[in-house]
Amino acid sequence: MFAKTLHDELHHQGVRLVAVTKNQTVERIKPLYDAGLRHFGENRVQELVDKYEALPKDIRWHLVGHLQTNKVKYIAPFIHLVHSVDSEKLLEELNHQAVKNNRVIDCLLQLHVAREETKHGLSSGEMMRFATEENLKKYPNVRLRGLMTMATNTDDDQQIRSEFLQANDVYYMLKQRMDETSVAEIDTLSMGMSGDYETAIECGANMVRIGSLLFES
Repeated sequence: MFAKTLHDELHHQGVRLVAVTKNQTVERIKPLYDAGLRHFGENRVQELVDKYEALPKDIRWHLVGHLQTNKVKYIAPFIHLVHSVDSEKLLEELNHQAVKNNRVIDCLLQLHVAREETKHGLSSGEMMRFATEENLKKYPNVRLRGLMTMATNTDDDQQIRSEFLQANDVYYMLKQRMDETSVAEIDTLSMGMSGDYETAIECGANMVRIGSLLFES
């Protein structure tokens, strides 16, 4: 099975495969679970909750799409990793709901590097102003693990590569800063999807979010 082969190849490279299940049925997801995949991602909260309830509970669910603050409460009891923190308001709500559920929620800051205004995220300057020890200490039930980004939707590999390398630079600046503190555990650079994951890995990604490629194979 292609999904298992890819999972095993990436694991050997030290890269985590998150299988993105957007618009896929439980019946189509189950074979990937049976093949040994355990990290699955969803763009929308309602789909994520429905699939969490229908599928085995040892799945580690990732929220990879934009997250509205009023939806946090639905995923707070079980979410493994939120990839798309792009505001302090969202961080505050994640911390609030994590406290209510007596757990710590892991998250990534979303970095905007693409030449598309429709994509969410913080600029590199905003991220570095946001991610300080003093600021993160206000949210003890949220643990920052790194960053996520999406490249521009283009066939220009050089542009994609340039954006991923920019994200990698910001990731290491963030890691260097946070490694000197106890408020974060920076170890995750989530970038790359079905069309550009190989470039992303070459540029330093250690987590990729792949959907269509897995389900079309």
